[in-house]
Amino acid sequence: MFIENIRLENPRRGFIEVICGSMFSGKTEELIRRLKRAKYAKQRVEIFKPAIDQRYDEKKVVSHDDNAIHSTPIKSAAEILPMATNIEVVGVDEAQFFEDDLVAVCNHLANKGIRVIVAGLDMDYLGVPFGPIPQLVATAEYVTKVHAICVKCGSLANHSHRIVKEETLVMVGEMEAYEPLCRLCFSQLYPPLLNPETGSMANVSNVDLD
Repeated sequence: MFIENIRLENPRRGFIEVICGSMFSGKTEELIRRLKRAKYAKQRVEIFKPAIDQRYDEKKVVSHDDNAIHSTPIKSAAEILPMATNIEVVGVDEAQFFEDDLVAVCNHLANKGIRVIVAGLDMDYLGVPFGPIPQLVATAEYVTKVHAICVKCGSLANHSHRIVKEETLVMVGEMEAYEPLCRLCFSQLYPPLLNPETGSMANVSNVDLD
């Protein structure tokens, strides 16, 4: 997707772009590509990432392919607003780690005429919608869903399967902790069941549906 915030005499119209998918699907790579294009166009760009993500670098946003761009680590989405003054493009990586107030922050920036590009996991390791991403997908003008390759069968993967024994929802990790799986391979590990109380689907492991 090629979206450019072209400068016109009329007031700029802001919008939100969401890049989502599983781990190892190229979300950060695509985010960096769009932000670098904006910089090449001499637009004023500011990039943010959660302070807890220090996998490759404390300050840079780094993709699995080692592409990098400078960013500002923050602990909460509210920190973005005072640092987005006179900025034309705002990028946010690993957005699933922020609280739901990120949605209000992104919409506020877009309403002010800023292009907002957000990248993050749309589902957690159990296949449940993750953090503020679902709300951002609903309010964004543009949504790009990217896919990894399933390590079991080679199909397109949209799940991030955790391969270590850790039940904490937020756990920053790489290939030592996660692997991408397609729907079929993931459902064989976590069969989806209907919750009789809420009527919603939930993934439950080690349940025999036969």
